Amino acid sequence: MQRAGRHGRQPPEGSPMENGVRQEPGTPEPPGPTAPRAPRARPRLVFHTQLAHGSPTGRIEGFTNVKELYAKIAEVFDISPTEILFCTLNTHKVDMQKLLGGQIGLEDFIFAHVRGETKEVEVTKTEDALGLTITDNGAGYAFIKRIKEGSIINRLQTVCVGDSIEAINDHTIVGCRHYEVARMLRELPRAQPFTLRLVQPKKAFDMIGQRIRTGKSPGEGRVASGKETLRLRTQGPAMLEEGPSPSEEEDARRVDDLLESYMGIRDSELASTMVEAAKGSPSVAQLAQGLDSVLGEFAFPQEFVAEVWAAVCHPKGDKE
Repeated sequence: MQRAGRHGRQPPEGSPMENGVRQEPGTPEPPGPTAPRAPRARPRLVFHTQLAHGSPTGRIEGFTNVKELYAKIAEVFDISPTEILFCTLNTHKVDMQKLLGGQIGLEDFIFAHVRGETKEVEVTKTEDALGLTITDNGAGYAFIKRIKEGSIINRLQTVCVGDSIEAINDHTIVGCRHYEVARMLRELPRAQPFTLRLVQPKKAFDMIGQRIRTGKSPGEGRVASGKETLRLRTQGPAMLEEGPSPSEEEDARRVDDLLESYMGIRDSELASTMVEAAKGSPSVAQLAQGLDSVLGEFAFPQEFVAEVWAAVCHPKGDKE
């Protein structure tokens, strides 16, 4: 199997594909009377998964994007894909640092967090910012990734990190992207109460005791032994890639911080995409044009684009 770098090229049309990962065709046999060679065994990318609140371990393969991944997990556990709020890697806990994004390490263990109780909370917007950072699962659900300490939302004990936002003032937002939900919350008028309908991840208190008695779950604390990752794509096949370098990870973290500061969202895969775009842009203007052509729906402010370019191309504040 050919492994692509961060900028992996697509194989030509007609190349064989296994588990959504394209492979180069084998070298043709030289002419002659020799017996035909046995077909080359194709590697299978198989991942282990559990429901985060407790379940047997299942095995999944053959997916190329997040929606297909959720469908595979749902099939294993005989649930609807719409029951899955988000997934974490190598921990059953609601740990926003371990969210499954656009990349999965080949040794990662996938925990699926499913719908639990629904709750409604009335909020009065006494400040411009609510103190929420929103992300989404890539399959129609936006949820709370971070709550700022001392903020309006932080004072509401019923609102928790990991809660999915299902509706604002009875207006459903299922299917909306994180930036759309963040914009709706920003545009709510001050001093006027509004209602959030939230869905929390399912919890199983009996499983807490079981995990304490038996130690870690099968995938708990697992760290990938290599840097290869399966990169999921919205369009096109998934590809095996080398994992990001430490400097690329740092660049993506800085851009993700800017996304949170300017737009109230966090999205590591979007941040990585913007890092790649910035490195290929010799100026802020060209970066703005590039982002507008592929991510125009985000309507990034010009000052945000300038900060992204500076963070990636001049991370130490160097001048041109």
